[in-house]
Amino acid sequence: MAAKYIIGSVAASFAVAYVADKLGTTPNTVSNKEWWEETDKKFQAWPRTAGPPVVMNPISRQNFIVKSGSE
Repeated sequence: MAAKYIIGSVAASFAVAYVADKLGTTPNTVSNKEWWEETDKKFQAWPRTAGPPVVMNPISRQNFIVKSGSE
């Protein structure tokens, strides 16, 4: 008896998710390539206050350096 309620609830949740997916739209900030490029330039232009390479993962001791797009 409980199985029919569980199966019905799962089917209904999939139906609601499908409808929400079909009715939803992509935000302009995701679909607009020019906006993305300008945002990336802004983030790359921020001054870096850290010193030389910073250990991001002390387990593997792998260093990461943030470089600008022009390099």
